Amino acid sequence: MNFTIEQEQESDGRWLAEVPELPGVLAYGATSLEAMSRAEVLALRVIAERLEHNESRPFAINISIPVMA
Repeated sequence: MNFTIEQEQESDGRWLAEVPELPGVLAYGATSLEAMSRAEVLALRVIAERLEHNESRPFAINISIPVMA
């Protein structure tokens, strides 16, 4: 399954990153990289929890991170 990390900067300067394919997986960070890293870690934790509780079958994981300009 493919997962995408989307990011945007909030008006207060913080960065928000989320994985749209996994509802509720979003994270804030002081930088874009920090927010994306936190969202990736959270996504992996959610996937692991689903596997541990037999809520999902194992599948190949591909996480796409946007290229920084």
